[in-house]
Amino acid sequence: MEGKKAPRRFAPLDPAKNVGSDAPPLKGIVFDVDGTLCVPQTYMFAEMRAALGIPKTTDILDHIYALPTAAAQEAAMASIRAIEAAAMQTQEPQAGLLQLMRYLEGRGVRKGICTRNFDTPVNHLLSTFLHGQVFGPIVTRDFRPPKPHPAGILHIASQWGLDDGGSSLIMVGDSIDDMTAGFRAGAATVLLVNEVNAHLATHEHTDLCIRRLDDLVPMLEGGFCGSVGGGEEGTDTRARAERALENSG
Repeated sequence: MEGKKAPRRFAPLDPAKNVGSDAPPLKGIVFDVDGTLCVPQTYMFAEMRAALGIPKTTDILDHIYALPTAAAQEAAMASIRAIEAAAMQTQEPQAGLLQLMRYLEGRGVRKGICTRNFDTPVNHLLSTFLHGQVFGPIVTRDFRPPKPHPAGILHIASQWGLDDGGSSLIMVGDSIDDMTAGFRAGAATVLLVNEVNAHLATHEHTDLCIRRLDDLVPMLEGGFCGSVGGGEEGTDTRARAERALENSG
């Protein structure tokens, strides 16, 4: 895919509004975890890089996978798992988390997870804040290659029996890795925008941005239409992006 030729669209999930819609149906939503389902804990990454002795410009997982021996890789991975395990004790759910998940459950929309985290913090989040909610497949750090490669999202699509790659899915995340992985998989992308990532609101890999997770509910109910990054910026989405950009300054 070289670029988006038109805004991404999905038919309304509200049956009354779906009558006569020529937009394709949404088949599922894939979520990132840290910064998306839970409040960002960005301090972790500085701690991880300090533990590994690498600069901010070096990707953490790329560095670990490039270490010369399996023992060195496992030792490095253990050091960052310890940091994540400590951080999970202060996890906080994102605003609108339960509202969105209950809505998706009511509309029968499948939910998957694609994250660069390891499984323990993911399971802690699900058991603490999303008890009873069904997610699957759950793609964690053990799956390679990680985001921004689209393989994890394409794996979820395959497990759901979809034969069109990610083109009938939405990827929701908060980082360039999320937006790029979704874009490369052919999925629509939604950025959960904040003061740190606001510059991604108008990135070519971003279809639409939201400030709270449950902002997505009316967009799905009335019919998803990508705006920011899709060539036709809607007033509401543009305003949300601009407010976030102003706040980030």
